[in-house]
Amino acid sequence: MKYKFIYLSLSVLLFCIIIFSLGAGAMEIPFKDVILLLWKSMSGSSISEEDELLKNILMEIRIPRIIFCTLIGAILGITGTAIQGIFRNPLAEPGLVGISSGASFFAALTIVFEASLIALIGNSLNLYLISISAFIGASLAVILVYRISIVEGKSNIATMILAGIAINALAGAATGLMSYMASEQQLRNITFWSLGSMAGATWEAVNILIIFAVVSVVPLLFFGKALNLFALGQSQAEMMGLNTKRLKILIIICSTLAVGVSVAFGGIIAFVGLLVPHTLRLIGSVDNRFLLPTSLLGGAIVLNLADLIARTIIQPLELPIGVITALIGAPVFLGILLREKRKL
Repeated sequence: MKYKFIYLSLSVLLFCIIIFSLGAGAMEIPFKDVILLLWKSMSGSSISEEDELLKNILMEIRIPRIIFCTLIGAILGITGTAIQGIFRNPLAEPGLVGISSGASFFAALTIVFEASLIALIGNSLNLYLISISAFIGASLAVILVYRISIVEGKSNIATMILAGIAINALAGAATGLMSYMASEQQLRNITFWSLGSMAGATWEAVNILIIFAVVSVVPLLFFGKALNLFALGQSQAEMMGLNTKRLKILIIICSTLAVGVSVAFGGIIAFVGLLVPHTLRLIGSVDNRFLLPTSLLGGAIVLNLADLIARTIIQPLELPIGVITALIGAPVFLGILLREKRKL
């Protein structure tokens, strides 16, 4: 009964934030007008010239952006839970294994050498060149971390964490070098992208993101029972018939694909994968069968709320969404650290 109430509460909260977000922004649209415009758009009714502008804002800017926030937030939430489960560490998040830093380096590399890359491969991929590069960087970083962590044919969690820290430091230094080499405009692009933004949301990008989200996130929903067994310890889980090596590989592949794509389209958005699972453990349960699906809703709520704040707090300007999530998540991260310290 408790779980059903949490599911329902999260769903209602997400719905309310989405509805409010549709009308909020540099140009306010009253709730009744939002409903009327949506109805006219779906029914094909005639729309006045004044309403046509509001309709375009709603249909071409705000709805794709909200879908973007919902998908990316859901991805970051569930992958945070999955990675914490596989590392058996509440402080773990997707960035720990180099996903974010690898994507950031390759994105910065592409921004600095964009003209050379376009001359080499042509204009066909120009629109998503940074996104593709970021995904490749995330994938290469995780593959490297995983290969380093293999000890006697098995992946060692402690070695993987240390390798992730090393790759993060290396990628961070390389990104700094790219920033040093960049022109003023390129530096602005690197800085803005590295802080996260939903401003690039389009229907075409939404369609691509939906495909990757379904392929990578849906399998994670079925790992709840396996992660509960893994929480008992790797040896104990193997004695109970769990193929721990296969579990690690599948979760890392799915998480890399999901977060790599989200970072590619939305930039670096920190702390969502840490904040959401921790909060849900406090209000719900440590059972991964509960955490994985609710993390989808929780991540979508946090990112939609952060984006709403980012684009309304200093209108008509827009704050990078990563700044908002960091301001929310950093105190929570410190709270978790202090809580873990008291357990020692």
